[in-house]
Amino acid sequence: MFRHSNPLLRLPVLFGFLILAALMVVVLFADMLYPGDPWRMVARPNLPPFSAGFPAGTDMLGRDLAAGLVHGSRATLAVAISVVTFAVMFGAALGLLAGYFGKLVDETIIRLTEFFQTIPGFLLTIMIVAILTPTRWTVVFAIALISWPPIVRIVRAEVLSIRRLDWVRAARVSGLSHLRIALYHVLPNVLPQIVVQATLLIAGAVMIESGISFLGLGNRDSVSWGFLLGSGRTSFRVNWWLSTLPGLAIFLTVLAFNLVGDGLERWLDPKRSGRGRS
Repeated sequence: MFRHSNPLLRLPVLFGFLILAALMVVVLFADMLYPGDPWRMVARPNLPPFSAGFPAGTDMLGRDLAAGLVHGSRATLAVAISVVTFAVMFGAALGLLAGYFGKLVDETIIRLTEFFQTIPGFLLTIMIVAILTPTRWTVVFAIALISWPPIVRIVRAEVLSIRRLDWVRAARVSGLSHLRIALYHVLPNVLPQIVVQATLLIAGAVMIESGISFLGLGNRDSVSWGFLLGSGRTSFRVNWWLSTLPGLAIFLTVLAFNLVGDGLERWLDPKRSGRGRS
C-alpha cells in the first residue's frame, strides 16, 4: 500500500487492520460464538479470567463477561457506524453546497457549522440523551448532531479548490446542470478525504457512545462496552477485569480506527506517501 514510505510506518497500519478484521469476525459471528442472551446468569459470580469455560470471567451476578464483550461489540459499533453514516451524508451535502455555490450559501453554512463547533459536544450529547428517552436512535441522533461539522469543512475546502479547475468550467460550458456537475464530477473527487475523516469519526463515536453508556444514559435494551465498563467500576479493587477488559476493547478499537485512518491519509495524499516524487 505504501510503496515509497518507510517500512516501519506500515506496521501500525497493518496492526490496525488486523484489529479491525478480528473485530469484524466477532461482530459477524457473535450469535455463533455466544448464542442466547448475554444478560443471563450462567455460572458462579466473580469468576476470574481464564476460568474453565469463561475466558473473561464472570461478573457479580454470574454473567459471562466474554459474551457481554462479544455482543457489546455489535451494539457499540452499530451506534458508531450509524452516527458516521448520518454525519457523512449531512456534512457532505452541506459542504458540497457551501463549496460549489459559495457567497451567501457558503456564508450561511459556515456560520451554522461554527455555531455547532462552539458548543461543548459531549455535554450537548448528554443533555439530549437525558431529555429524550435513551434509546439507540436518540443516542445516534445526539452524537451525529456534533459529528458533521468536520465533514463540512473538509468537503468545502476540497470543492473550493476543485471548482476552479478547467474541466469543471468546461462541464459548465457544455451545458451540464450544476447538480449533475456537483454530484457526478466534483463529489467523486472528494470521496477519498471523506473516507479518511469517516474512519476517524468512527473512533470518536465509539468514545462518545462508551462515555454515555458509562454514565448510564445509553440504550438499556442492549449490552455495550461502555455499560460493562461503568457497571464494573464500583468493584474495581476486587474484580479488576470487569472494567479493564471492556476498557481494553474500547482502547484497541479506537486505536485501530485511528491507525487505519492515518494510513489511509498517507496513502491518499501523494505528498505524504511519497508517490508525488516517484
